[in-house]
This record gives sequence, C-alpha cells and structure tokens, in this order.
Amino acid sequence: MSMLYDQVGGSDFFIRLVDKFYEGVVGDEVLWPLYPDQSDLDGARERLALFLIQYWGGPTTYSDERGHPRLRQRHFPFAIGELERDHWLLHMQRAIDECAVDPHVHAQLTEYMVSAAQHMVNR
Repeated sequence: MSMLYDQVGGSDFFIRLVDKFYEGVVGDEVLWPLYPDQSDLDGARERLALFLIQYWGGPTTYSDERGHPRLRQRHFPFAIGELERDHWLLHMQRAIDECAVDPHVHAQLTEYMVSAAQHMVNR
C-alpha cells in the first residue's frame, strides 16, 4: 500500500490543508489568543505542514530541523481543554472536507486528527 503522502500528490496537498486550517484559526475567538506571535503565522504554518508531510510518509524535514515531534510536550505551555480541542477540530475538519476529495484519504485524515486533537488536551 502506498503512503498517503503519495496518494495526495505530495507536499502541496498538506500546504493547502494547513492554509485552509489557518484561515479558520485566524478568526477563532478561542484559538487565536493561543498563538504567541499573531503577526507572523508563517512559522506555525510551516511547522504544521512539515509535521503532517513527515507523518504521512513524505520527507523528514520536520525531524531534521526540530528533532522528535513530542507534540504533547511542545503544546503543554498552552491551555488546551475540550473547548480548544473542539475548535481546533472544527477548522481542521473544514480543511479536510475542502481538500480531501478521495473518501479513503478523507477518512484517514479525519481519524488521525480526532485522535491527535484528543491527545493534546492537557487541562
């Protein structure tokens, strides 16, 4: 079975997905205040895109630049409860709905994102 990274055509898919996700985050009254550098989202966008690219079978640039993902540890300084999780998932699901036309890809992404979002809850 080929990696999802290849199935979606590579990095461009994940960059589009992350761009769509952040379109929602920027206007979100719950999530937006959690971003320390609101004037420059380029870093946050790049980190998320590189992580997803690597996770789904693409180049290992994320780990090469940042080491092991340690997602829960990296997000611990931010208060993430059920409300934050739900808002994050709302925007990520909208991005998946728009970008992932293949039902198999859509299902895989959705399943992972629900699990990952739950894993980040720390309050």
